[in-house]
Amino acid sequence: MNRSNPTPLTARFGDALVLANQLHAEQCRKGSRVPYISHLLGVTALVLEMGGSEDEAIAALLHDAVEDQGGMETLAMIENQFGRTVAALVRDCSDSTTTPKPPWEQRKQEHLEKMRQASLAVLKISLADNLHNARTIAIDLRRHGDEIWQKFNRGKSGILWYYQSIWSIYQDRNPNAWSNELIDIIDGWRYGKL
Repeated sequence: MNRSNPTPLTARFGDALVLANQLHAEQCRKGSRVPYISHLLGVTALVLEMGGSEDEAIAALLHDAVEDQGGMETLAMIENQFGRTVAALVRDCSDSTTTPKPPWEQRKQEHLEKMRQASLAVLKISLADNLHNARTIAIDLRRHGDEIWQKFNRGKSGILWYYQSIWSIYQDRNPNAWSNELIDIIDGWRYGKL
């Protein structure tokens, strides 16, 4: 990573930040009162730390907009405002574009299949998303213990299955320091070492 030439962020990034905040203004993190924008900022920070481009950073800010805030209409708005590249990244990071969403198991299985063929840019955003979520779960485990698994419909076993499965794809396609951190967290959940 060349730290002397940082990714230039233009007014487009600022516009995406405003849009992300508008789209998710009423949303909180699962089982908390933490504004959802905190997750979007965390994912974006990770993408930039991984050397992501401005388009990847914008897609990171908007990665949940389609599945949580309006489906294909929101995707069309993103494409109109930020272009095809950003829209494609957001679409490919989404595990659902319809309301209501398909059942959890179906969505996750289809998403895993999609990730096996996804571009490295999509994998970067997806890894940042899952790593940020995993870090949050790890902190919650330290603060509140195993009761935190109750806030997930599929409980600990379902979450472990999904994270182990997605990590295997990252490891097969593009192993790196961030995927290594993710498996350390997953192992911590599995073996109670957090």
